Amino acid sequence: MAITLQLLEAYVRCPTKCWLRCAGENATGNAYAAWVQAKNEACRVDGIKRLVAEVPDGGRVVASPTENVKTATWRMAADLPAQAPNIEARIPIVERAPSAGRGKAAQFIPIRFVWANKVGRHDKLLLAFDALALSKTLGRDVPAGRIIHGDNHAVLTVKTPGLVSEVRTLIERTATLLSRPLPPDLILNRHCAACEFQS
Repeated sequence: MAITLQLLEAYVRCPTKCWLRCAGENATGNAYAAWVQAKNEACRVDGIKRLVAEVPDGGRVVASPTENVKTATWRMAADLPAQAPNIEARIPIVERAPSAGRGKAAQFIPIRFVWANKVGRHDKLLLAFDALALSKTLGRDVPAGRIIHGDNHAVLTVKTPGLVSEVRTLIERTATLLSRPLPPDLILNRHCAACEFQS
């Protein structure tokens, strides 16, 4: 089973939430959870529109590019799929920075959007997940990514190598959890109040 960003995000918040989401359980609703989800989606859509509008038509690809990512000529791709045997990601924006010199490969930079003014550790882990998926697709390391966040669209550059090892561990734990037939023991935590499975 491939671990998706949504499953990893749920696992980071709460293993029970991850198990319920994977099992296809219907969320019973939580007004705050719905509000946060709407804010996240609006921020992602607005962020993609803003960045894509800054790139000339010939330098951007919206939706899945049909060409091989390694030989891409675009400057920016939106909603780029990245897959490996055990992980799947759909990266909001990938920027392709031209090579720094002859014989050097172009750099690919994953970009995520966060509506909050403060970036949390889980946001950095999700960016590292995108970087890991992209690196497996490219067959080389993705050393950094960016998080654009808050009301002023502040840009935070995150070095991903240190976080990627933690993400690999989280992927293994998520896969182990989801291979079990029964849900994990329920442990209440801070995320419960904001969870769509609260009840």
